[in-house]
Amino acid sequence: MLDVITIGDALIAMTPLSTGRLRFVHRFERKVGGAELNVAIGCARLGLKAGWISRLGNDEFGHHILQFARGEGIDTTHVQLVDGCPTSLYFKEMFDDGRVASYYYRQNSPTSTMRPEHIDESYVEQGKIVHVTGVFPAVAESNREVLLQLLRLAKKHGKLVTFDPNIRLKLWTPDEARQTLLSLMPYIDVVLAGEEEAELLVGTAEPDEVFRKFEELGVRHVVIKRGERGAIGYRHGEVLDHPAIPARVVVDTVGAGDGFVVGYLYGLLQQWDLQRCLHLANLIGSIVVGVRGDNEGLPYLDDIQVHLGQKKWIER
Repeated sequence: MLDVITIGDALIAMTPLSTGRLRFVHRFERKVGGAELNVAIGCARLGLKAGWISRLGNDEFGHHILQFARGEGIDTTHVQLVDGCPTSLYFKEMFDDGRVASYYYRQNSPTSTMRPEHIDESYVEQGKIVHVTGVFPAVAESNREVLLQLLRLAKKHGKLVTFDPNIRLKLWTPDEARQTLLSLMPYIDVVLAGEEEAELLVGTAEPDEVFRKFEELGVRHVVIKRGERGAIGYRHGEVLDHPAIPARVVVDTVGAGDGFVVGYLYGLLQQWDLQRCLHLANLIGSIVVGVRGDNEGLPYLDDIQVHLGQKKWIER
Protein backbone atom coordinates (compact mmCIF):
# COMPACT_ATOMS: atom_id res chain seq x y z
CA MET A 1 0.00 0.00 0.00
CA LEU A 2 1.23 3.50 -0.86
CA ASP A 3 0.37 6.67 1.04
CA VAL A 4 0.76 9.04 -1.91
CA ILE A 5 0.90 8.51 -5.67
CA THR A 6 1.75 11.35 -8.01
CA ILE A 7 2.40 11.79 -11.73
CA GLY A 8 4.61 14.28 -13.50
CA ASP A 9 7.68 15.32 -15.42
CA ALA A 10 11.06 15.73 -13.71
CA LEU A 11 13.95 17.93 -14.74
CA ILE A 12 17.62 18.48 -14.31
CA ALA A 13 17.87 21.81 -12.47
CA MET A 14 20.94 23.85 -13.25
CA THR A 15 21.51 26.07 -10.23
CA PRO A 16 23.92 29.00 -10.62
CA LEU A 17 26.85 29.24 -8.25
CA SER A 18 26.63 33.04 -8.32
CA THR A 19 23.79 35.54 -8.42
CA GLY A 20 22.82 37.86 -11.24
CA ARG A 21 21.65 37.67 -14.85
CA LEU A 22 22.35 34.32 -16.50
CA ARG A 23 24.35 35.97 -19.27
CA PHE A 24 27.00 36.75 -16.64
CA VAL A 25 26.92 33.40 -14.80
CA HIS A 26 29.56 30.87 -15.79
CA ARG A 27 29.23 28.01 -13.31
CA PHE A 28 26.25 25.85 -12.37
CA GLU A 29 25.53 22.93 -10.08
CA ARG A 30 23.41 20.06 -11.35
CA LYS A 31 20.41 19.23 -9.20
CA VAL A 32 17.05 17.51 -9.67
CA GLY A 33 13.68 19.27 -9.81
CA GLY A 34 10.04 18.83 -10.75
CA ALA A 35 6.98 19.75 -8.70
CA GLU A 36 5.45 16.30 -8.44
CA LEU A 37 8.78 14.61 -7.78
CA ASN A 38 9.51 17.20 -5.07
CA VAL A 39 6.26 16.24 -3.34
CA ALA A 40 7.11 12.54 -3.55
CA ILE A 41 10.56 13.22 -2.09
CA GLY A 42 9.14 15.31 0.75
CA CYS A 43 6.59 12.64 1.62
CA ALA A 44 9.22 9.90 1.62
CA ARG A 45 11.46 11.92 3.93
CA LEU A 46 8.60 12.13 6.43
CA GLY A 47 8.32 8.35 6.44
CA LEU A 48 5.41 8.05 4.01
CA LYS A 49 5.35 5.54 1.18
CA ALA A 50 5.37 7.53 -2.06
CA GLY A 51 4.95 6.35 -5.63
CA TRP A 52 5.78 8.34 -8.75
CA ILE A 53 4.46 7.78 -12.29
CA SER A 54 6.62 9.32 -15.02
CA ARG A 55 8.84 8.92 -18.05
CA LEU A 56 12.41 10.12 -18.45
CA GLY A 57 14.79 10.25 -21.36
CA ASN A 58 16.98 7.21 -21.81
CA ASP A 59 20.04 9.39 -21.37
CA GLU A 60 22.54 10.17 -18.63
CA PHE A 61 20.29 12.81 -17.06
CA GLY A 62 17.33 10.43 -17.07
CA HIS A 63 19.37 7.70 -15.38
CA HIS A 64 20.59 10.23 -12.81
CA ILE A 65 17.04 11.34 -11.91
CA LEU A 66 15.83 7.75 -11.68
CA GLN A 67 18.67 6.77 -9.36
CA PHE A 68 18.12 9.92 -7.31
CA ALA A 69 14.40 9.12 -6.85
CA ARG A 70 15.16 5.54 -5.87
CA GLY A 71 17.75 6.77 -3.40
CA GLU A 72 15.04 8.87 -1.73
CA GLY A 73 12.98 5.74 -1.18
CA ILE A 74 10.34 6.51 -3.81
CA ASP A 75 8.59 3.66 -5.60
CA THR A 76 9.65 4.05 -9.24
CA THR A 77 8.16 0.86 -10.68
CA HIS A 78 6.02 3.05 -12.96
CA VAL A 79 8.82 5.28 -14.21
CA GLN A 80 10.17 4.35 -17.65
CA LEU A 81 13.20 5.48 -19.64
CA VAL A 82 12.32 6.22 -23.27
CA ASP A 83 14.38 6.80 -26.39
CA GLY A 84 13.95 9.80 -28.65
CA CYS A 85 12.95 12.35 -25.99
CA PRO A 86 15.68 14.11 -24.00
CA THR A 87 15.25 14.48 -20.26
CA SER A 88 13.85 17.93 -19.45
CA LEU A 89 16.12 20.69 -18.20
CA TYR A 90 15.85 24.11 -16.65
CA PHE A 91 18.14 26.90 -15.52
CA LYS A 92 17.61 29.07 -12.47
CA GLU A 93 18.44 32.75 -12.35
CA MET A 94 18.98 33.96 -8.79
CA PHE A 95 19.37 37.45 -7.35
CA ASP A 96 20.72 38.78 -4.07
CA ASP A 97 17.26 39.90 -2.92
CA GLY A 98 15.90 36.34 -3.10
CA ARG A 99 14.17 36.61 -6.47
CA VAL A 100 14.37 33.52 -8.66
CA ALA A 101 13.51 33.18 -12.35
CA SER A 102 13.31 29.89 -14.24
CA TYR A 103 14.05 29.09 -17.88
CA TYR A 104 12.65 25.77 -19.07
CA TYR A 105 13.82 23.44 -21.82
CA ARG A 106 11.18 20.72 -21.73
CA GLN A 107 9.85 20.56 -25.29
CA ASN A 108 9.36 16.99 -26.50
CA SER A 109 9.13 15.89 -22.88
CA PRO A 110 9.49 12.14 -22.30
CA THR A 111 6.08 12.24 -20.59
CA SER A 112 4.51 13.13 -23.96
CA THR A 113 4.94 9.46 -24.93
CA MET A 114 2.48 8.42 -22.23
CA ARG A 115 -1.06 7.37 -23.17
CA PRO A 116 -4.17 6.85 -20.99
CA GLU A 117 -3.88 3.08 -21.33
CA HIS A 118 -0.44 3.24 -19.71
CA ILE A 119 -2.00 4.09 -16.33
CA ASP A 120 -2.07 0.84 -14.35
CA GLU A 121 -5.37 0.56 -12.49
CA SER A 122 -3.94 -1.93 -9.99
CA TYR A 123 -1.24 0.61 -9.11
CA VAL A 124 -3.77 3.39 -8.52
CA GLU A 125 -5.65 1.04 -6.21
CA GLN A 126 -2.60 0.90 -3.94
CA GLY A 127 -2.61 4.60 -3.07
CA LYS A 128 -4.40 6.41 -0.27
CA ILE A 129 -3.91 9.86 -1.84
CA VAL A 130 -3.48 10.66 -5.52
CA HIS A 131 -1.78 14.06 -5.83
CA VAL A 132 -1.74 15.95 -9.13
CA THR A 133 -0.64 19.39 -10.28
CA GLY A 134 -1.21 21.74 -13.19
CA VAL A 135 2.34 21.26 -14.45
CA PHE A 136 1.83 17.80 -15.99
CA PRO A 137 -1.07 18.81 -18.29
CA ALA A 138 0.80 21.98 -19.28
CA VAL A 139 3.97 20.22 -20.41
CA ALA A 140 2.25 18.35 -23.27
CA GLU A 141 -1.34 18.50 -24.51
CA SER A 142 -1.45 14.69 -24.72
CA ASN A 143 -0.78 14.54 -20.97
CA ARG A 144 -4.27 15.89 -20.30
CA GLU A 145 -6.02 12.68 -21.30
CA VAL A 146 -3.45 10.70 -19.31
CA LEU A 147 -4.20 12.80 -16.25
CA LEU A 148 -7.95 12.41 -16.72
CA GLN A 149 -7.56 8.64 -16.86
CA LEU A 150 -5.59 8.67 -13.61
CA LEU A 151 -8.28 10.81 -11.95
CA ARG A 152 -11.11 8.61 -13.22
CA LEU A 153 -9.41 5.55 -11.76
CA ALA A 154 -8.69 7.35 -8.50
CA LYS A 155 -12.36 8.26 -8.07
CA LYS A 156 -13.48 4.79 -9.16
CA HIS A 157 -11.49 3.34 -6.27
CA GLY A 158 -12.43 5.99 -3.72
CA LYS A 159 -9.01 7.64 -3.40
CA LEU A 160 -8.57 11.11 -1.95
CA VAL A 161 -7.45 13.39 -4.80
CA THR A 162 -5.44 16.50 -3.95
CA PHE A 163 -4.56 19.20 -6.46
CA ASP A 164 -1.99 21.99 -6.61
CA PRO A 165 -2.61 24.24 -9.66
CA ASN A 166 1.12 25.09 -9.85
CA ILE A 167 0.37 27.23 -12.91
CA ARG A 168 3.37 27.84 -15.17
CA LEU A 169 2.40 30.57 -17.63
CA LYS A 170 5.61 29.94 -19.58
CA LEU A 171 4.03 26.62 -20.60
CA TRP A 172 0.50 27.73 -21.57
CA THR A 173 -1.82 30.72 -21.72
CA PRO A 174 -4.04 31.84 -18.81
CA ASP A 175 -7.19 30.88 -20.71
CA GLU A 176 -5.81 27.45 -21.60
CA ALA A 177 -4.75 26.86 -18.01
CA ARG A 178 -8.12 27.99 -16.61
CA GLN A 179 -10.19 25.91 -18.99
CA THR A 180 -8.11 22.76 -18.58
CA LEU A 181 -7.71 22.89 -14.80
CA LEU A 182 -11.34 23.76 -14.06
CA SER A 183 -12.39 20.73 -16.11
CA LEU A 184 -10.61 18.58 -13.51
CA MET A 185 -12.67 19.83 -10.57
CA PRO A 186 -15.29 17.02 -10.64
CA TYR A 187 -12.47 14.65 -9.66
CA ILE A 188 -10.76 16.84 -7.05
CA ASP A 189 -11.29 16.60 -3.27
CA VAL A 190 -8.71 19.11 -2.01
CA VAL A 191 -7.36 22.23 -3.76
CA LEU A 192 -4.08 23.76 -2.54
CA ALA A 193 -3.65 26.99 -4.51
CA GLY A 194 -1.62 30.17 -4.34
CA GLU A 195 -3.52 33.46 -4.27
CA GLU A 196 -2.69 34.36 -7.88
CA GLU A 197 -3.59 30.85 -9.01
CA ALA A 198 -6.95 31.04 -7.26
CA GLU A 199 -7.64 34.37 -8.90
CA LEU A 200 -6.75 33.04 -12.34
CA LEU A 201 -9.03 30.03 -11.87
CA VAL A 202 -12.11 31.58 -10.24
CA GLY A 203 -11.68 35.30 -10.86
CA THR A 204 -10.98 36.45 -7.31
CA ALA A 205 -8.39 36.12 -4.54
CA GLU A 206 -10.80 37.15 -1.76
CA PRO A 207 -10.88 34.05 0.47
CA ASP A 208 -14.62 33.80 1.13
CA GLU A 209 -15.35 34.20 -2.57
CA VAL A 210 -12.66 31.69 -3.51
CA PHE A 211 -14.15 29.12 -1.14
CA ARG A 212 -17.68 29.80 -2.39
CA LYS A 213 -16.72 29.48 -6.04
CA PHE A 214 -14.80 26.24 -5.51
CA GLU A 215 -17.71 24.86 -3.52
CA GLU A 216 -19.94 25.62 -6.50
CA LEU A 217 -17.51 23.49 -8.51
CA GLY A 218 -17.93 20.66 -5.99
CA VAL A 219 -14.76 21.18 -3.94
CA ARG A 220 -15.39 21.79 -0.23
CA HIS A 221 -11.79 21.58 0.96
CA VAL A 222 -9.59 24.45 -0.21
CA VAL A 223 -6.36 25.99 1.02
CA ILE A 224 -5.02 29.35 -0.18
CA LYS A 225 -1.23 29.61 0.10
CA ARG A 226 -0.13 33.20 0.81
CA GLY A 227 3.63 32.86 1.26
CA GLU A 228 4.97 35.11 4.01
CA ARG A 229 1.39 35.83 5.11
CA GLY A 230 0.65 32.20 5.88
CA ALA A 231 -2.36 30.29 4.58
CA ILE A 232 -6.13 30.22 4.88
CA GLY A 233 -7.88 26.87 4.92
CA TYR A 234 -11.51 25.95 4.31
CA ARG A 235 -12.70 22.47 5.12
CA HIS A 236 -16.38 21.59 5.02
CA GLY A 237 -17.51 24.93 6.42
CA GLU A 238 -14.61 25.59 8.80
CA VAL A 239 -12.35 28.54 7.93
CA LEU A 240 -8.97 29.08 9.57
CA ASP A 241 -6.36 31.76 8.89
CA HIS A 242 -2.96 30.41 9.97
CA PRO A 243 -0.01 32.83 10.15
CA ALA A 244 3.26 32.10 8.43
CA ILE A 245 6.18 30.71 10.38
CA PRO A 246 9.06 33.13 9.76
CA ALA A 247 12.01 31.64 7.91
CA ARG A 248 15.41 32.06 9.54
CA VAL A 249 16.86 32.97 6.16
CA VAL A 250 15.56 33.03 2.58
CA VAL A 251 17.99 31.89 -0.08
CA ASP A 252 15.79 30.04 -2.62
CA THR A 253 11.99 30.16 -2.81
CA VAL A 254 11.67 27.43 -5.46
CA GLY A 255 10.04 24.36 -3.95
CA ALA A 256 8.45 26.15 -0.99
CA GLY A 257 4.96 25.53 -2.35
CA ASP A 258 5.77 21.85 -2.84
CA GLY A 259 7.02 21.71 0.75
CA PHE A 260 3.75 23.25 1.93
CA VAL A 261 1.84 20.53 0.07
CA VAL A 262 4.01 17.82 1.65
CA GLY A 263 3.16 19.05 5.14
CA TYR A 264 -0.53 19.26 4.37
CA LEU A 265 -0.67 15.78 2.86
CA TYR A 266 1.14 14.38 5.88
CA GLY A 267 -1.45 15.98 8.16
CA LEU A 268 -4.32 14.59 6.09
CA LEU A 269 -2.90 11.09 6.33
CA GLN A 270 -2.57 11.47 10.10
CA GLN A 271 -6.21 12.65 10.19
CA TRP A 272 -5.20 15.93 11.81
CA ASP A 273 -7.51 18.89 12.18
CA LEU A 274 -7.22 21.93 9.92
CA GLN A 275 -5.05 23.91 12.33
CA ARG A 276 -2.40 21.18 12.66
CA CYS A 277 -2.34 20.55 8.91
CA LEU A 278 -1.79 24.24 8.16
CA HIS A 279 0.85 24.58 10.87
CA LEU A 280 2.99 21.75 9.52
CA ALA A 281 2.51 22.94 5.94
CA ASN A 282 3.65 26.46 6.85
CA LEU A 283 6.55 25.09 8.86
CA ILE A 284 7.91 22.98 6.02
CA GLY A 285 7.50 25.86 3.57
CA SER A 286 9.56 28.09 5.86
CA ILE A 287 12.29 25.45 6.15
CA VAL A 288 12.56 24.87 2.40
CA VAL A 289 13.31 28.51 1.52
CA GLY A 290 16.40 28.43 3.72
CA VAL A 291 18.22 25.91 1.52
CA ARG A 292 19.40 26.34 -2.06
CA GLY A 293 17.81 23.74 -4.35
CA ASP A 294 14.34 22.53 -5.32
CA ASN A 295 14.12 19.71 -2.78
CA GLU A 296 17.33 19.79 -0.73
CA GLY A 297 15.54 21.70 2.03
CA LEU A 298 12.67 19.24 2.41
CA PRO A 299 13.01 18.02 6.00
CA TYR A 300 13.10 14.55 7.49
CA LEU A 301 10.66 13.50 10.20
CA ASP A 302 13.35 13.86 12.88
CA ASP A 303 13.89 17.48 11.81
CA ILE A 304 10.17 18.21 12.04
CA GLN A 305 9.95 16.68 15.50
CA VAL A 306 12.75 18.96 16.64
CA HIS A 307 11.00 22.03 15.23
CA LEU A 308 7.74 21.02 16.91
CA GLY A 309 9.48 20.51 20.24
CA GLN A 310 8.74 16.80 20.26
CA LYS A 311 12.38 15.80 20.16
CA LYS A 312 15.67 17.36 21.17
CA TRP A 313 18.37 17.95 18.58
CA ILE A 314 21.24 15.52 18.98
CA GLU A 315 24.55 16.41 17.43
CA ARG A 316 25.67 13.68 15.08
